[in-house]
Amino acid sequence: MLEDKVRDVFADMVVLKNPERTEFFSNLSLPSYMRDWLVMKFSDDNGDIDYDSVLKYIRQYIPSREDFEEFKFEMVNGETVRFLARVRVSVDIKTGKTMFELPDFGGGRAGASGEVANEVVSRWKDTLLKESENWGIVELIWGKDFSLRSAKGVVRLIEYSPFCPYTVDLEFYKDARNSFSVDEWIDVLIAAADYNPAGYDSEEQKLHVLRRLLPFVEKRVNLMELAPKGTGKSYVYQKISKRGWLISGGTVSRASLIYDNAKKIGGLITRFDFVGFDEIQSMTFVQPNQIRTALKDYMEFGEVQGFDAQVVADAGIIVLGNIDADRFDVNKNMMEEVSPVFKESAALDRFHGFIPGWEIPRMHQGLVANGWALNTEYFAEVLHLLRDDLTYATVVDECLDIPEKPDKRDLTAIKRLCTGFVKLLFPNAACKGDIPADEFIKYCLEPAKEMRSVIKKQLCVIDPKEFDVPGKRDIPDIRYRY
Repeated sequence: MLEDKVRDVFADMVVLKNPERTEFFSNLSLPSYMRDWLVMKFSDDNGDIDYDSVLKYIRQYIPSREDFEEFKFEMVNGETVRFLARVRVSVDIKTGKTMFELPDFGGGRAGASGEVANEVVSRWKDTLLKESENWGIVELIWGKDFSLRSAKGVVRLIEYSPFCPYTVDLEFYKDARNSFSVDEWIDVLIAAADYNPAGYDSEEQKLHVLRRLLPFVEKRVNLMELAPKGTGKSYVYQKISKRGWLISGGTVSRASLIYDNAKKIGGLITRFDFVGFDEIQSMTFVQPNQIRTALKDYMEFGEVQGFDAQVVADAGIIVLGNIDADRFDVNKNMMEEVSPVFKESAALDRFHGFIPGWEIPRMHQGLVANGWALNTEYFAEVLHLLRDDLTYATVVDECLDIPEKPDKRDLTAIKRLCTGFVKLLFPNAACKGDIPADEFIKYCLEPAKEMRSVIKKQLCVIDPKEFDVPGKRDIPDIRYRY
């Protein structure tokens, strides 16, 4: 059985997933990467979990948002509080102080922010200052800041222990791929992403799901997915990795997304591997024209000018939307309900690929992960590390036969998507010969071309004068180089 092989190859990096515990942790509002760590911590060799111990640990170390008011009361009355939390740290240039906030407890607006002790910064600077966010055990106290003219109360982070259950050996992961066929490996990835591969009707459905993981492994991959409700698209971007951020409705400003001139800090695109916009049809943008202009520059070049500082980042941009069944046709205008920020042809052209979410079945109990699978935290960290590996781009270049004078955006999109597919499905590939030609064509090249071709078809529909003309309406005839 595949599960036995996964347990044998990956040993301690697997956990037993099933609908019962998925529902249990879902009710606790814990993301998958935190859930799997707790499962590993409190399970025996057979995968049986001690739920009482889990609840006791959570009550002691993982408070809810409502608990923070009690913490504040304890702190202002001279007590020290200690718990596990997601921490965001930044250096305030104006004051020279290192500041923190706890986003899961409301950040600065809820009093869940303050100053980091210098000795903590010095001890953990490689962790706290190099990552956009970190999980760790924090120790907080409250006191007066007498450096100000009128002394004000401030929360101080005086101790920190990083949440780092293990060190990821990327070379081990690459080598482990050699133990599996491509069909088996697809199921390994599906299960690691919290789905049950046995619940899908075809390999094609599985591959559509895996397209959602491309921004996890490849920098600045911009995707759009339109689908009916309930296909699980939000879950992938919100729960699988702590290194992504999903904006679900509400209002988006330039300061929050790109750069805050007042605070002199970068926005979401500078702190995460990808930023997703969920239910894009109902999202509101402050000064949408300015955001659209800035995003077009960013999606094209990875940088934005026009702020107090040059903004450089490598986050992918993901747009998710729900559309009616009568629009499930790539040859019709599917952009009518998409925010104007993204449906303008010049903006749409910056998206590398499109995911037809209607090809993915609606979530049901049979699609919930059920069996031994890779720990999601481990899996997400592997995907994150693969983003920095430049080997795969070289492999893709070796495999592609590119026609003369291809459209630059089409070529960039197809190569970037191809590279992402190689990282996902063939992480053991160090050269062209490591991937059979037929498998590269089927699992990497053709899906990449298909994803980009949908974008091209939509451009022809919404802006025919510009795109539905010879030389522009079709993607380049990129083939495998035999």
